[in-house]
Amino acid sequence: MFRLSLYQRALHPELFGIQDRLTITQADQYDFEAWIVPGGHVLRFQNAENLCLTETVTDQDAALPERGLLHALPCIGEKEHDETIEDTIRYVTTVQTESLSENLYSATLNEMRDFAAEADALSYEWAEADGQANLSLVDIQRYRGEIHAQSYHLLENGGFVLRTQTIFELV
Repeated sequence: MFRLSLYQRALHPELFGIQDRLTITQADQYDFEAWIVPGGHVLRFQNAENLCLTETVTDQDAALPERGLLHALPCIGEKEHDETIEDTIRYVTTVQTESLSENLYSATLNEMRDFAAEADALSYEWAEADGQANLSLVDIQRYRGEIHAQSYHLLENGGFVLRTQTIFELV
C-alpha cells in the first residue's frame, strides 16, 4: 500500500532508488529538491532558518525511519492535509487514487507521457517483467515564497493511478 509521509527532517538519498532529481534555490528564502523514484517521489523544502520538511510517497515505507515523522496518510481514495509547522512553513497536500480499466489506463498513460514532455517534468518510465508499463512524474511550479508540486504515479497492474498536489508556502 502506498503512503504519503511528512517528515520534519531531511532523509538520506540511499533510502530511495532515485531516477532523476531537480534542485531549486530561491534567493535567501528556500531550497527545494525533488526526487523521482519508481512509483513514488520525495520532496524536500527548507526555509532560510533551516526548518526542513520532507514529503515521501512510496509503497516501501517499512524501510523509512520513524524519527521526525509528523504525519502519514494512506494513499487510498481522496485525502487532504493542511498544517503550519513552527509558524514558518504551511504544508498543504491532497491525495487521490483511482483504478482504471485497461483501455482508460492506456489512454491516461499516453496523456501523461505527453504532459511530462511538454511540461519538462521529472519523469521515469519502467516496465515490469511481464511488460506492464508504469510511469511516475513530478511537475514543479516555482513561485516567490512557495513551491507547488503535482505528481502522478501510474501502475499498470490494476490500472492504479495516484495523484498528489502539494504546496510548501513560507508564512
